[in-house]
Formats: sequence, C-alpha cells, structure tokens
Amino acid sequence: MHKPEYKIRPMNRSEVELCTQWASAEGWNPGKHDAQAFYAADQKGFWVGLLDGEPISTISAVRYGDDFGFIGLYIVRPEYRGLGYGLKLWQVAMQHLHGRLIGLDGVVAQQANYKKNGFKFAYNNIRYQGIAGPSQAPSQTLNLFTDMQVLPVSAVSNDWLVAYDRNFFPQSRERFLTAWIGQPGVIARVVMIDDMVRGFGVIRPCETGYKIGPLFADEESIAQQLFDTLLGSVQHGTQIQFDIPAINSGARALAERHGMTPVFETARMYTGEAPKLDIARIYGITSFELG
Repeated sequence: MHKPEYKIRPMNRSEVELCTQWASAEGWNPGKHDAQAFYAADQKGFWVGLLDGEPISTISAVRYGDDFGFIGLYIVRPEYRGLGYGLKLWQVAMQHLHGRLIGLDGVVAQQANYKKNGFKFAYNNIRYQGIAGPSQAPSQTLNLFTDMQVLPVSAVSNDWLVAYDRNFFPQSRERFLTAWIGQPGVIARVVMIDDMVRGFGVIRPCETGYKIGPLFADEESIAQQLFDTLLGSVQHGTQIQFDIPAINSGARALAERHGMTPVFETARMYTGEAPKLDIARIYGITSFELG
C-alpha cells in the first residue's frame, strides 16, 4: 500500500498567492494584492506542506527585526484536517521563529490550542462590516485642530512614515509598509498637524469590497477625519470591512457611527508579555495575517 509522502518547504513568491486564495475560500476576504506585500515582509517566512507533491497546508511565520515574529495564514485543506499535517507545519513555523516573541490573531475555534502551545491572551479584535457612505450619527468628538491637513502618503518622507508606524508595532517594518501602500488600488493618507505626522490610514481593494487598515491616529477627531476621507475615496454602497482592537472604545464608536456591525472575532495572543503599544491610538489593525 502506498504511504503518502508529506514534505514541508519554504514558498516562493508565486506560491504565496496560494495562501491568499485559500484565505479567500475560508471567508477571510484578503486584499486582492496582499501576497506581494506579505512576501516583501519576509521572503523566507512562508511555508507549504505537500502530500505527494500536492499542496495541502500553508502557514506564514514572518520575522520582524531581531526579536519579533508573527504567525498567520495557517490553513489546512478541509479534507486533510485532523490528520496531523497541520501540526507538523506548525512546528516548523514555530522553530523558524524560535527565540523571538511571537504574536498571532487566533480564530475562536483555535484559541484553546494556541494556549496549549504557550500563547497568552492579550485582547480581542473585532471585524466590523458595513457599506461606504456618510456617517449615520453625528460625532461627539470635537476637532480641536484648525491646521489639520489630510494628504497623500507621498507627501511625507518614508522615514517619517516608518517612524510613526513604529509607535504601533513591536518592530520597524519598512519593507512591508512600502509594499503595503504600493499595492494597486490602494489609497493611503496621512494627517499632518504642525508639520508632524499625527495619523495614517490605508484602504485597499479586497476580494469583496474594501478593507481599512491600518488606521492610526493621535486623537479620535483625527481618526474620524481619516476614516471619512478613506470612505470618500470609494463608491458609496461598496462593502467595507474594518478590523479594530475591541478594547479601543473610540474605534468601536467610529465603526458604529457608520452603521457597521461585528461579523468576525479573533484574539491577539503572544508567547510572552504583550508589547507595550498605545492601543488607544490603534483604531484599525493592519492585517490579521501579518499583524
């Protein structure tokens, strides 16, 4: 009797498209061009499991800087689940990130398994979904800034953007950011006040509609202005998704003012102490797959 041969190896650039195709089949609604930005983050951070040469499992284990990593895109084809193939792939990914603090966004069904593997709960993330259009309720947030400018991201130097992003992520991620805002169809904006970056937001085309992420802002009024600007860049009536940290009440209020409702939830988990990030200024998460 033939015993199937299971091999695990790194993916090349074209194969990373498989991750996003399977993510789409799972209902995760990835960006249409996410694969190119994902691969730019860490060209050695994507793995595939092959059974007799046929891909049946994927995972990403992306390294940032010298001491942080993020796991995502952990998918086993449905007919091969529960047979141990995913576990073997998981072990390779964890070994790839050995010695680093590791983060992930765990779906509800897998959170208990991640805890058994040493991951600790930090906070919940919620995906809100709605339709592009004007806010359905007036904002109670006062705009205290008379000189606020919302500009294309090209109006600031890359160094400024990377430095601002570093406030909200455990390590610098310049290669990823450059690729993320360079995707076809992306609209990226910054808020400038007194010649300083005070907010940064991106909206990108997905398999269905658009997603906003990241959305970082120093004040709720800045987040509101960025959000409205990004929504205004796409046709009214288009589906919009927005992933937020549940513990940011301002982010929840922002989504709900625009008639958005929760459709999906994950748990942000880490293998050690959660990085000290200013969650109050994180209104929209960049990506459940890469953090």
